Amino acid sequence: MVPFLYGTRYHEDNGMVRLWSMETNRGRDTMDPVFEQLYEQYHDDLFNFLFYMVRNREHAEDLVQEVYVKVLRSYKRFKGQCSEKTWLLSIARHVAIDFFRKQKRRQWVKASEWSEEQLGADEPMPEEIAIQNEEIQLMYRCLARCTVDQQLVLVLRFIQSLSIAETAAALGWTESKVKTTQHRALKALKQYMEEEAEREEWRHEKISLE
Repeated sequence: MVPFLYGTRYHEDNGMVRLWSMETNRGRDTMDPVFEQLYEQYHDDLFNFLFYMVRNREHAEDLVQEVYVKVLRSYKRFKGQCSEKTWLLSIARHVAIDFFRKQKRRQWVKASEWSEEQLGADEPMPEEIAIQNEEIQLMYRCLARCTVDQQLVLVLRFIQSLSIAETAAALGWTESKVKTTQHRALKALKQYMEEEAEREEWRHEKISLE
């Protein structure tokens, strides 16, 4: 089973309340009950989703806060056509995609400064995943090889446990597109996991021969 991870919550004496005061421009000392409920109830879901997408705890925490900034600005326009969780995850999806675009631009600018070793190096595995069993680690590495759309569907369907309809609402897709992407994502994930398993087996054989 894929581990559900938890972020660091921001309580009433820190940045989120200060953010609330700045966004509403009313100088409130406490959060609005609706916003507080959204924060308390869905913070971990959002962190978990964003962590699996961006593969970094600090980035995920920052992006969760960005999601809630957007919630503060747009909640009055929420019409209840889907669940609050689905709506929040749809915002998180846009935030994650914006993050990827910014990272891609930064990487393109800095690429000329990287050595061949840096370009070929694997990204360090977050501690939360590194302490899991080998199967979880393998799946985490392979998930990163999937396309962004495939990752979105896999995380929403099998980590967030959203239905096909909820996933479609979160992504702004048709249910047919979700099903097709899920089928391709599972096929790709299986292939990548088999390739990784074969690679690991080859490494063990090489070590034993030495």
